[in-house]
Amino acid sequence: MKSIIVKNVSKKYKQAQALDNISVVVEKGEIFGLIGPDGAGKTSLMRILSTLILPTSGEAYLEGLNCARDYKKIRKIIGYMPGKFSLYHDLSVEENLNFFASVFGTTVRENYDLVKLIYAQIEPFKKRRAGKLSGGMKQKLALSCALIHYPKVLILDEPTTGVDAVSRKEFWQILKTLKERGITILVSTPYMDEAELCDRVGLIQGGKMMSVNLPSEIIKEFHHELFALTSENNYRLMKHLKERTNPHDVQIFGQNIHLINRKAKLSIEVLKQDLINNGFPNISISKIQPGIEDCFIELMRGTSD
Repeated sequence: MKSIIVKNVSKKYKQAQALDNISVVVEKGEIFGLIGPDGAGKTSLMRILSTLILPTSGEAYLEGLNCARDYKKIRKIIGYMPGKFSLYHDLSVEENLNFFASVFGTTVRENYDLVKLIYAQIEPFKKRRAGKLSGGMKQKLALSCALIHYPKVLILDEPTTGVDAVSRKEFWQILKTLKERGITILVSTPYMDEAELCDRVGLIQGGKMMSVNLPSEIIKEFHHELFALTSENNYRLMKHLKERTNPHDVQIFGQNIHLINRKAKLSIEVLKQDLINNGFPNISISKIQPGIEDCFIELMRGTSD
């Protein structure tokens, strides 16, 4: 069953084209990730699906309801967690949760079983004002408030931005548990490593959907060899590689430099000797499997050619 259907949706703010003819389908009960950098259009699409704004053109449906015409019905069956913490800072943890439950005509007791896994971690601080919580605790409170009415669809706009690594890992474990309860989850993130935690992903850039597929299938679409290089001076190495090769084929990834090998005859041995001859005696080169971020950058390059 289709939970979310987006048909040729565009959104324009004055002269800025936020979304450009996007179409995508999200299946019932899956975790679907919108992956892309800031300004890619993720928030605009989520706000359309949450009935907060209207598309300039095209149509969007959520659980069979039209997002423009049936907004009152949709708001009763979705949980929405915006990118910016938007709960009441002066209310306590407990008061925020009770307030959101009352808005949807339910009680915390009635749906506590759904949120207890999350809320139990912040319940010892239930009397603390929301504005005084840490980033990870704010995240858990916001998710509890979005779930308290047991929504059919959960829409999460960059929920792990600015959150520590441990809280990020805990958050994704929670999402997997919610999926097992049959809740459809649409989550956006600028973190490429989170893409592999989704059932399917849509890679979005500049308001366009570049690819929609399983994370593993997107990686299979990368058709070139990929080398990881390290040296005593990665900055100088990267500059040298960009001068000797296509600069778009060289990217820095943490402690490594990734080089896309588009020349089938270029071997590691030849490349290594060339770099040694050019003043990089302690160079390390290995062939690696691409990740989602490598694929995303390659897709971006393809759309700009």
